[in-house]
Amino acid sequence: MKTKIFQRAVKICAGLTASVLMLTSSALTVTSSAFSQARPAAAYSKSVTFESFPSAVNGGEPIRGVDISSIISIEEAGVVFHDDSGREEDIFRVLYDHDVNYIRVRVWNEPNDGKGHSYGGGNNDVNTACEIGRRAAKYGMKLLVDIQYSDFWADPAKQTRPKYWAAHDHNTLSGEIYKWTTWVLTAITEAGGDIGMVQVGNETNCFFCGEKDMYKICDLFASGDKAVRDFDKNILIAHHFANPSNADHYYWYAKVMNECKLDYDVFATSYYPYWHGTAENLTNVLRTIGNTYGKYVMVAETAYPYTSEDGDGFGNVVSAGSGGADLRYDISADGQAECLTDVFQAVANCGDKGIGAFYWEPAWLGVSGISWWEQKDKWAQYGSGWATDYAAEYDPDATSAGGSSYDNQALFDFSGHPLDSLDVFTRVYPKKQKPHIDDPHNFKITRLYGDLDGDNEITESELSLLERAVVNDYVPDEEQSVLGDLNMDSSVDVMDVILLDRYLHEGGLSANWKTVIGEKTVFERK
Repeated sequence: MKTKIFQRAVKICAGLTASVLMLTSSALTVTSSAFSQARPAAAYSKSVTFESFPSAVNGGEPIRGVDISSIISIEEAGVVFHDDSGREEDIFRVLYDHDVNYIRVRVWNEPNDGKGHSYGGGNNDVNTACEIGRRAAKYGMKLLVDIQYSDFWADPAKQTRPKYWAAHDHNTLSGEIYKWTTWVLTAITEAGGDIGMVQVGNETNCFFCGEKDMYKICDLFASGDKAVRDFDKNILIAHHFANPSNADHYYWYAKVMNECKLDYDVFATSYYPYWHGTAENLTNVLRTIGNTYGKYVMVAETAYPYTSEDGDGFGNVVSAGSGGADLRYDISADGQAECLTDVFQAVANCGDKGIGAFYWEPAWLGVSGISWWEQKDKWAQYGSGWATDYAAEYDPDATSAGGSSYDNQALFDFSGHPLDSLDVFTRVYPKKQKPHIDDPHNFKITRLYGDLDGDNEITESELSLLERAVVNDYVPDEEQSVLGDLNMDSSVDVMDVILLDRYLHEGGLSANWKTVIGEKTVFERK
C-alpha cells in the first residue's frame, strides 16, 4: 500500500506534465535480476561459517563451487535458465547472484571418434573448457580444472588412457602427462580463464590413466603436479578420490602419496551422501588426513535429489526406492538444501584445513517441453547427454546413448528456474565483497541506487527510509544520500520517492529493470 507520505508526494507532483515524467523515467538505467521480486525464503535456511579460514586460499573465503561442465552443450541444445524473478538469464550470472565463486570443469583429451562425432557427456575438450573458463572469469569466478587424462568419463570403475596414449610405456606416458597438463593450462589462461586449482586426475582410487599400481600412479601424478607448479606456483594442486566411507583406503592413499613426496595442496573427495556414509565420518576422515599431512581438504563433488520425477525421459541414477541408496534427507528442495548445508558444515568442521565444496552438475537438464524422441536427437546432435552411440568404441560401458540421469538432483527445476536450495551458497561464510564484473550489457556492477541498507535488494524498508528522509524524519548518511538520489539530480526529494514506489508497486518499470553498471550505479530504461 502507498503510505501517507507517498500520497502527499503524488499530490504535490500532480502538476508535473506527462512529458517530464516520461523524460525522468527514461533517464533511468535498469536491470533484469538485481531488481527482481525475491522468492519466498526456503524453510531450511541454516548458515555455515568456516572459522579460521586460510587467507592464502581463494582470497580468504570458502570455495562455494559448482561443476557445470555440460553447460555449453545443453545451451546449444536449447536449455535456458532464469533468474529468481523468472526472466531468462545467463546461468553464470544466476550463479554469481547466488554467491557461487568457483566453477569446476572436466577436461578430456579427445572426446570424439576422430571424425567429428562426439562421445557426448558435454563434449568436454579443451575448447569447451576455455569457453567455460572465460565465462566464469567474466563474473569473477575462479576455475578448478579437472584434468581427467582420458577421452571420456574417468571414475573409480574406469580410467582408460586416451586413444593416442594407449601404446605408451610408463616413461613416455609420464612425459605426455606433463606436456598435456601444460598445454591445457596455457590454452585456458590465454582464453581468459582464471585458474585457481587443478585436479590431476578424477576419482583415482588406485587406478589412473590405465595404471593400477598406486606407487606407479604417484609417479604419473608427479608429472602432472610438476607441470602445474612450473606453469604457476600459485595454482593449488588437488588429488581426488571417491567414497570416504572406506576410511582405511583414504588413509592409505594419503600415506602413499606422502611416501612418494608428491607436491600437492588439496586432498579432495567425492561425497554423495546416499552412497558415501555420514557427514560426521566425512569430517573425521578429511580432518585426519588434513592434520596428519598438512593438506587442505574439500569436497569436489556432491549432489542430492529434490524430486524423484524424471525430466528428460532417460531415468535417474537415484530416486525414492533406489536400491542401496541411503536417502536420509527429504527428497525436496528443502531436503536438498539441508544436505548441501551439512556437506559445507562437514568441511568447515575440519578447521583451517577445510576449504569448501563443489556441487556436481546442478544444471544438467534436458530441453523443457519436447518429446523423448526430440530429446534423443538433441543428445546425439549436441552431445548434451551422458553419452552418444559413438562413445562405445572407447567406453565399453556406453552400450546405449542417453541423457542426464542427474536432472532430478539439479539446483534448477526442469524448466531452468532456480530452486530455493541454490540459496545455500549465499549462507556460507565468511564472504568478501564481490568483485566488479562485466555484465551482459558491458557495464560494471557496484551498488544499486535505492539499496539503502546494502543487502542487494530493493524492498519496502528502502521506501520507508526514503520517505522519512524527504520529510526530515531521518538523516541519511553520505552513501545513502547518493543511493537515494534515484534520478541523480543531486537531491533526495519527492521525485525519488515516486520512482521507488513505482518500482515496488506499479510493476510498469519492474519488468524492464536490469542490474547496473558503470563507475556509478544508475538505472537504465530498456
